[in-house]
Amino acid sequence: MKRTQYTPNEKAKIVVEILQGDQTIGEISSIYGIHPNMLARWKREALDGLPKVFERSSKQIKQEQERQQEIDELYKQIGILTTQNEWLKKKVAYELTVNERKELIEPKHPALSIRTQASLLSLNRSTLYYQPKAPNTTELAYKEAIDQIHTKAPFFGSRRIALALADEYGYIVNRKAVQRHMREMGIKVIYPRQHTSKPNKSHLVYPYLLDGLHINRPNQVWAIDITYIPLSASWLYLTAIIDWYSRYIISWELNDSLEMSFVLEASRKALSMATPEIMNSDQGSHFTSHKFTDPFLKAGSKISMDHRGRAFDNIMIERLWRTIKYENVYPMQYYSPKEARIGIKEYINFYNTERYHQSLDYKKPAEVYFYN
Repeated sequence: MKRTQYTPNEKAKIVVEILQGDQTIGEISSIYGIHPNMLARWKREALDGLPKVFERSSKQIKQEQERQQEIDELYKQIGILTTQNEWLKKKVAYELTVNERKELIEPKHPALSIRTQASLLSLNRSTLYYQPKAPNTTELAYKEAIDQIHTKAPFFGSRRIALALADEYGYIVNRKAVQRHMREMGIKVIYPRQHTSKPNKSHLVYPYLLDGLHINRPNQVWAIDITYIPLSASWLYLTAIIDWYSRYIISWELNDSLEMSFVLEASRKALSMATPEIMNSDQGSHFTSHKFTDPFLKAGSKISMDHRGRAFDNIMIERLWRTIKYENVYPMQYYSPKEARIGIKEYINFYNTERYHQSLDYKKPAEVYFYN
C-alpha cells in the first residue's frame, strides 16, 4: 500500500486539532488513517519548533529597529550636511572673488552639473557664459594718463585733470568722462583742507587719532589704501598695509576689481603677523565696512580714519604709491596681470629688504621693522 504524503499545511492543521484536545490522538488517527506514533511525533516537532517562531519575530523586530536607527542617523547626517553646505556657500561667497569662484567650476565633473556647482559656489549661472568686452585701448590710455596726473598731483580734481590731459597728453576728454574714469579707477582727490562733504551715514566713521601723535615704534600705527595699477591691455587694483614708523609693507594684494575680498585678504595676512595699536585708513566704503574693522577691533586695535579729503592724513601710503609707480609700474609698463603680479611682488620684496630710505637714516624698512 502506497504511503500517503502530507504537506506541511496539512500536518499543521492536524497538529492544531490534537492541541485543541477535543479528540484523542487515537480518534484523530482513525479519522486520518495515520499511526498514533506518527501523530505524536508531529506534535512533538511542532511544540519544539514554537520557540523558533517567536525567536524569528524578535529578530525581525530587532532588524526593523536597527533599520529605523540607520534611517534616523541618515536624516541627522543630511541635516548636518545641509547646515554645513549653507555655511560653506556663505563662506565662499564672502571670501572669494567672483573670478576665483568661477575658476573652481569643473565643466566635466562626473557627478556635479554646472548648475549644481554654480549653486554651491553662489554664482549666477549666466556669469559663467559672460565674455567681457576687451578694454577700449583709447580709454586705457586715458586711464593711464589720469593715474600719472593723480600720482603727481593728488589734489587735482576732475576739472584740472581734464585740462592736464589736454595740455600734457593731447587728450580731449570732457569733465564728466574724467569723473567716470576716476570712479572706475577708485581715485579720490586729496584736498589741501578738510572737505565739506558728509560721510555715508550708513557706515560708522571713526575719529582721526594721529593728530599730534608721536610715532616712534613698529606696529604703533598701520595704514591701508587702494590704488589703480595701469597695464598695457587692462588694469589691476593694489591694496597694501604699511607700518607707519618703519615704512615696511606688512601685506599687499592685487585684484582685477574693487571687490571687498582682496582688502580682507590683505588684512587677514597682516593680522597673522602682528597687531597694530592703531589701524588708519581713509573713509572709503571698503574701510568703513564692519567686515574690515571688526577683525582689528577684536585683535585689540583702535581704528583711525582720515578727515574726508584732507591732505597728509595718510601721507605714508600716498608716498608709497608714488614710489611704487615711479620706480616700478610706469617704467616696466606691464602688459598682463600675471606679469604685473610677478614684477610688483619682486619690487615690494626689494622695497622692504634692499631699498635705502633717507627718512630712516638710509636704513631698509625690514631692518627698522624687525630689529628696531
